[in-house]
Amino acid sequence: MSIFVPSQQARAFRGIAVLVALAGIAVFLPLWISLVLAAWAASMARPLLERISSATGGRKRAAGVLVAALVLTIALPLATAVISLSRGVVSLARGLMGSSGARGALVSLVSGGDGEGAATLDVLRHPGKVIGLVQEHGAQAFDIVGGIAGAATDALVGLFVFLYAVFVFLVDGPAYYAWIEEHAPIGREATRRFASAFKETGRGLFVGIGLTGLAQGAVATAAYFALGVPRALVLGMLTCLASVIPSVGTALVWVPVAAGLAFSGKTGSAAILVGVGVVIIGSIDNVLRPMFARFGRLELPSFVLLTSIFGGLAVFGTWGFVLGPLLARLAKEALVLAREDRLREAPASIAPQPPSKDGD
Repeated sequence: MSIFVPSQQARAFRGIAVLVALAGIAVFLPLWISLVLAAWAASMARPLLERISSATGGRKRAAGVLVAALVLTIALPLATAVISLSRGVVSLARGLMGSSGARGALVSLVSGGDGEGAATLDVLRHPGKVIGLVQEHGAQAFDIVGGIAGAATDALVGLFVFLYAVFVFLVDGPAYYAWIEEHAPIGREATRRFASAFKETGRGLFVGIGLTGLAQGAVATAAYFALGVPRALVLGMLTCLASVIPSVGTALVWVPVAAGLAFSGKTGSAAILVGVGVVIIGSIDNVLRPMFARFGRLELPSFVLLTSIFGGLAVFGTWGFVLGPLLARLAKEALVLAREDRLREAPASIAPQPPSKDGD
């Protein structure tokens, strides 16, 4: 019969504590993206919170003002843009896949997608076709509507958690961080380093990378509109996303669009778009990116950043765009901390050698 000694009790307690902690973390995993984005938003808005709190008479009122401003300036416009652009993305993809050859695909970029509108008018002119469509695709439509309803519910829950978490982190964030720093099993210094890397990733993605891409996408969208390119908003969004790719970047979008204009006989518009892309969009990348990088620099090489984004998208889906660079940055910090800890332990592991005696 074995005796349960205190050391065994300590090991058992540690094991139970780890299991309970992992179970608690698992509860928050479905909402991780809302919590991560809220923590980044709160950390970047904290300097503004201190200024507003003195004018509004308290941190809670100031946090409420910031959350309301966040809803009006970012959340609602972003939701509207996503809804309005989703159909354009599908239409663009169908046009490219239905094209014959590379030249046809380039021409389809600058050709209007009237097929869906013509089909809708045809149904309106012949109401009897509606019954046939319902009988033929009724079950499929029901599944699609159910999927859309489920996605909309998840999006609303995520948005609510994000906004509420931003408010809580603005008001009580320092207290939460102090508790984590005091109770984290990795020590205060390592906790601070990981927290700094976490904040750096948020600033780097949203300020250093996001604002530059947004500026380039806005200029490209305006150029597409001015030149009469269909689906200008969709192409502008793709230009913004392509700005992440080093060296070529936005040229992956506006160069094919310019080629499509040239193949369509609009050589003057193609030349103007090339000039805008080289002179204005290229200058934004060379001028604004270093300026934004001063306020939000992500300490990852361009190759690691790009591959972590694509790897995150492949493993985690859409939000892997955020999780990939975050995990890569935290992994880099973990390796640096492990090396520094190993270097500190190395001198202690080398025992001093006794002085040699003459004649030995």
